[in-house]
Amino acid sequence: MRRHLRYLAPLLVFAVLVGFLGKGLFLNPSEVPSPLINKPAPAFTLEQLHNPQARFSSQDMLGKVWMLNVWASWCVACRQEHPLLVELARQRIVPIYGLNYKDQRQEAINWLRDLGDPYIISVYDVEGRVGLDFGVYGVPETYVIDKQGIIRYKHIGPISPAALQEKILPLIRELQAS
Repeated sequence: MRRHLRYLAPLLVFAVLVGFLGKGLFLNPSEVPSPLINKPAPAFTLEQLHNPQARFSSQDMLGKVWMLNVWASWCVACRQEHPLLVELARQRIVPIYGLNYKDQRQEAINWLRDLGDPYIISVYDVEGRVGLDFGVYGVPETYVIDKQGIIRYKHIGPISPAALQEKILPLIRELQAS
């Protein structure tokens, strides 16, 4: 009997491990939970991308619902979502601010000049410290922040039209109404 138990224990451990790994295959990587949801957005003050002498602070946005989009000129997926952000900016539904992440300033400026600039202001996070404070996994990432400076939503990866219409815009309208 003991002999069978000796073989059964590793088999059970293996079965549990396979179960967890198998479940992970069906998870959506763009819905990685963030510990910052419903918590204050990290405070920051950074120089503006287009004007290094000017600063922008997250505290400037208190009292407003806004989006923070983390992007970079080297990011292929950022190029995918960019036309959607440009169109959203034209509609003036919500102010969009950019966090240029670990990029070269002139390349980022050229990228916005060539593809359109949906941002009220882009700040320059050359070392990625503010991105780290926000828990950025990779670019692009987008945050919806409420009037009290609380993060209410995080979208990992490029925003799709469906995510914008079904999740982000309804949340923004709800937050703006409150």
